[in-house]
Amino acid sequence: MKTKIVALTGKDSGEIELPTVFDTPYRPEVIHKVYVNLLSHSYQRQGRYPGAGENVSAESRNTGLGIARLARARGEGFPRAGQAASVAGVRHGRVAHPPESWKNIYKKINHKEKQLGLCSAIAATARKDLVEQRGHKLGDKVKLPIIVSNDIESIAKTKDLKKALADLGLGDDMARASTRKALSGTARRRGRQARSGTSALIIVGNDSKMIALSRSIAGVDIKHAKDVSVIDLAPGSKPIRLTVFSQNAVDQLKELHAPMHKVMELINK
Repeated sequence: MKTKIVALTGKDSGEIELPTVFDTPYRPEVIHKVYVNLLSHSYQRQGRYPGAGENVSAESRNTGLGIARLARARGEGFPRAGQAASVAGVRHGRVAHPPESWKNIYKKINHKEKQLGLCSAIAATARKDLVEQRGHKLGDKVKLPIIVSNDIESIAKTKDLKKALADLGLGDDMARASTRKALSGTARRRGRQARSGTSALIIVGNDSKMIALSRSIAGVDIKHAKDVSVIDLAPGSKPIRLTVFSQNAVDQLKELHAPMHKVMELINK
């Protein structure tokens, strides 16, 4: 299948044959599973001090005093004296089921399943209905997949990248992603006072130095073709993200195959 190559000005500059990876069927359940398992590889182990809430000289006073037979702090004449201790659910007590540092939080994923999820996510970037359903704002003139000439890899300044994306018809989506939404509740108390949206993902060739401009525009990420992952293509495990490919990146994606593609090649032979 052929598609058009777009110049930085937004005009067509030729055609290119899409690699086999774009023929992969859309498998949202596989994308979700691969995302969840890969995300667990970045988790940090948590644990609590085993003696937390237990380091207190407390004992039960048994019956006859008209109070519960809970272990209580010893002594008298200070506020802590007589209070329940060493029991889950009481003030200054222990945690009932604390997180444990030895818990296995690393989720493994089969190699073929991982490859299928990645190929399916890349193929889904060519479906405009899925991209718009994700929340991206695209004009009627924008056609997917967006494959740009290699001139985009020579951009070295943020203002030039912003102008190029606007000429490609992605100005509304960048404006949407730049809006910061105030958060409340637990997130705000923990320092996450606001969040911004996610805009385009730009995939460039493996030798491009344009990677230095990643995140210089709110919501815009830049990745080498060899480093792209389902984590980048489906933020929050919700397919699928607006993606811009350079011509070099498309050429390097020809080396990426899902298990089904290898079977198809054998059948065609």
